[in-house]
Amino acid sequence: MADDSTLSGNWELDPAHTRIGFSARHAMVTTVRGSFNDVQGYFHADLDDMSKSNARVILKAASVDTRNNDRDNHLRSADFFDVERFPDITFESTQIEEVGDGAYVVSGHLTIRDITKPVTIPIELLGVQTDAFGALRAGFEGTRRINRRDYGLEWNMPLDKGGVLVSERITLEFEISAVQTAPEGAGDQAGQQDQHEGDPHQG
Repeated sequence: MADDSTLSGNWELDPAHTRIGFSARHAMVTTVRGSFNDVQGYFHADLDDMSKSNARVILKAASVDTRNNDRDNHLRSADFFDVERFPDITFESTQIEEVGDGAYVVSGHLTIRDITKPVTIPIELLGVQTDAFGALRAGFEGTRRINRRDYGLEWNMPLDKGGVLVSERITLEFEISAVQTAPEGAGDQAGQQDQHEGDPHQG
């Protein structure tokens, strides 16, 4: 059972240890997995009043990586993410609920290609530990299936024996490592962090 007693406070995603990706059925028989290498995000947790908890994640669409250059370039093109016109994929929470020990449901708005839809993501807290550098670190995992056509990702190709090249249902995959920047009561809520970006007095 994960201990969430120290979870309250402000946290930033650690891009080097975070994977936000997806998996899709390819040619009806295999699974292709990818992720976004450029990830930014934060969340504020208040276990005493979950209505004050919030989260925001930004993915750079051009950083998509499926370990195949041709496929990645196709995903960046207007057939899919159209990264020149829509460089960011964003998620902004509207509600975070604690539904069990170490279990949370994060509801919010997912925006891809400037199309915004509500989505609810179940998230499991794996644990909270002090790492080798003295930072308090939390780990989370979760998955959620979406229909990519809801976000304008409509390209496909029929197969000779029926079916299509790429499945419409995509599984989003979240493997998150976050580092606490301030415990509850020691700083502003995460939603106010943007006000301090670029301030030389903020360390």
